[in-house]
Amino acid sequence: MHSTAISDSATQQTPAEYLAQAVRIAVDNVRNEGGPFGAIVVTADGRVFEGVNRVTANLDPSAHAEVTAIRNACQGLGTFDLSGATLYTSCEPCPMCLATSLWARLDRVYFAASRDDAADGGFDDAVFYRYFEGDAADREILPVAQEPLPPAERVAPFTEWNLTTTRVEY
Repeated sequence: MHSTAISDSATQQTPAEYLAQAVRIAVDNVRNEGGPFGAIVVTADGRVFEGVNRVTANLDPSAHAEVTAIRNACQGLGTFDLSGATLYTSCEPCPMCLATSLWARLDRVYFAASRDDAADGGFDDAVFYRYFEGDAADREILPVAQEPLPPAERVAPFTEWNLTTTRVEY
């Protein structure tokens, strides 16, 4: 399994070469009882962190290849900020993976297969894209609502956060 592979690269590869590597680890992951997705985070100084989809293998709906690669890079580098890094992924990232890329402060994302290619392969994320891009009817699959609480209780975590002098801003 490639989910924790870390390497130093003396010579940077082209985006197409990194994408080909992401596709290869995705194919290998399928042969290893994982999903057909692979991803690579490459730091500005050329360090490479891989991730593969282990949703069904690990019973973890967040174990997408992109999220796994980002987790491995953060753990390997000892930071949650991947500014300067690039994500190469075998398939167009879903909304969760895009959001994780944004939170990680990645500089760029390259992908090989499109969301339509994924749908043709049995992985149709269209309902998730519509959830964010569509209208209220598209959000009926997961209703989200704010429940009223007294103001002080509602914001208590933020109050505590702002009072904590040892917090790490992100």
